[in-house]
Amino acid sequence: MRWSQLYVPTLREDPADADAVSHRLLVRGGFVRQLMAGHYSLLPLAVRVRSKIVEIIREEMTAIGAQEFVLPAMHPAEIWQRSGRWEVMGEEMFRLKDRKGADMALGMTHEEIFTVLAQELRSYRDLPQIWYQFQTKFRDEARPKSGLLRVREFTMKDSYSFDLAQEGLDRSFDLHKAAYERIFARLGLPAIAVQASSGSMGGSASVEFMSPSEAGEDLVVRCPSCRYAANTEKATSALAAVADGPGLDAPERFDTPDARTIDELTRLHGVPADRQIKTLVLVVDSRLTLVVLRGDHTLVEQKLLDALAATAVRPATAEEIQAALGASPGSLGAVGVTGLPILADEALRGRTDMTTGANTDGVHLRGLSVERDIAVQHWADLREVVSGEPCPQCGTALEVVVTIEVGHIFKLGRKYTEALGVTVAGPDGDRVTPIMGSYGIGVERALATIVETHHDEKGIVWPAAVAPFEVAVVMLSTTDETVTEAAESLYRQLRAERVDVLLDDRDERPGVKFRDVELIGIPYRITVGARGLAEGTVELTTRATGETQLVPVGEAVEHLRKRRETRMSADG
Repeated sequence: MRWSQLYVPTLREDPADADAVSHRLLVRGGFVRQLMAGHYSLLPLAVRVRSKIVEIIREEMTAIGAQEFVLPAMHPAEIWQRSGRWEVMGEEMFRLKDRKGADMALGMTHEEIFTVLAQELRSYRDLPQIWYQFQTKFRDEARPKSGLLRVREFTMKDSYSFDLAQEGLDRSFDLHKAAYERIFARLGLPAIAVQASSGSMGGSASVEFMSPSEAGEDLVVRCPSCRYAANTEKATSALAAVADGPGLDAPERFDTPDARTIDELTRLHGVPADRQIKTLVLVVDSRLTLVVLRGDHTLVEQKLLDALAATAVRPATAEEIQAALGASPGSLGAVGVTGLPILADEALRGRTDMTTGANTDGVHLRGLSVERDIAVQHWADLREVVSGEPCPQCGTALEVVVTIEVGHIFKLGRKYTEALGVTVAGPDGDRVTPIMGSYGIGVERALATIVETHHDEKGIVWPAAVAPFEVAVVMLSTTDETVTEAAESLYRQLRAERVDVLLDDRDERPGVKFRDVELIGIPYRITVGARGLAEGTVELTTRATGETQLVPVGEAVEHLRKRRETRMSADG
């Protein structure tokens, strides 16, 4: 490709609204343009990168026996209603009606639609199956931001496995996990496989692939000594045992007129946060619910939803709280409360001599025993793990890392095949409901995350496997016939070697050409100038290291070949 024929609208200044590094560089480098919030046009350079990412994913999916489909992006509501997710997906689902008034949706994901196709499976001999696609997904994200990292329209590689029994699902899950590890390695993405919540997807287990990045919005808890790693929605830790006093025979009231928060009760009345009980009043699937935690702990809402197999949670309003407990936030407690479900975090189990609100404004209770004085109906791990707490497996202090989710795999079970009536004839002739897995990678998010991982002050530093072009041949003059002929010759040789090469034949100053090549991140640059040619040499520069070497013109392609081979060998 010749640069003079390529549309690359590079910018000299950062876009004012770009927060993430990838957003800034992809706009500056002429890869993307925003149409509206959460919707981006991919320009030619981004399309080239995207196609290389897709091909890497496709190769690894083919290697595990997956077959590619393309399914509709618009779905009838009836299928989602049968699975129970028409209501669960809430406002994130784009919904519309056709001209006949039928309810439709733009697909957020395709579990239901692939399962409809699976209704044509007839026998256990048809299994296992692994089906996948690259398809546009739509999610009405409330706060799209960070360029391609949080959008409302994106491409996902989503695959689905159908197996006869649990051991088959385990195998399909493991195949995908290994394939994803190879994919992210080939993309140059560091990805941590972590335990995660299945959320609205359902199922028995899930693993997220998280790439460390300050641009991320997800927190991963990991152990530096062993392999333990989990999303904060799933993470646990081994809290140190607490030595409590015996407390009182019954809780004792004391006045706290100016203490409405955990910190104020500590500061004004000397009650440490870890000896307080925090009482949260929440509405979980339309039912008012009390959740109690240690005063210095934070609730993870997804853990609560998972513990109750619920779908939605929100804070109760001041009016709802007053009507249920007779007090305002700041003096709330669960002692003596009946008629409402009460959930307690496991960190409170067995605790004595604790302090909590008395459900009277400006009054607290002290000396209480949790299991004696609170009618807990459900115990669960509900709290957020923080840095420094002991690993649940080896006891080492845990780290909390900011990450971007780049992939997620689920063991779905039979949720969708049961809801949509998929059965096959088993070996003994009885009807058997297949068991499913679901596996996703966001393509444009992976593209942006690669930029977050591979950049410097000059611009993007693409890994060669996904770069829009692997080599740029830069001619320093378009009027010097010796320069143009040498550059054209190198361009033809590289094309003959099937190297993805860009010839910069623009009538621009050398500084502009160099800045653009560095900005868009081409891994190798061959610079052809009159002074070098007079000595029989060209410059070969490696973008990632900045190393520049003078090489004979006739040996330039061979030198480049050796550098590529060395790089590919180092990449494994």
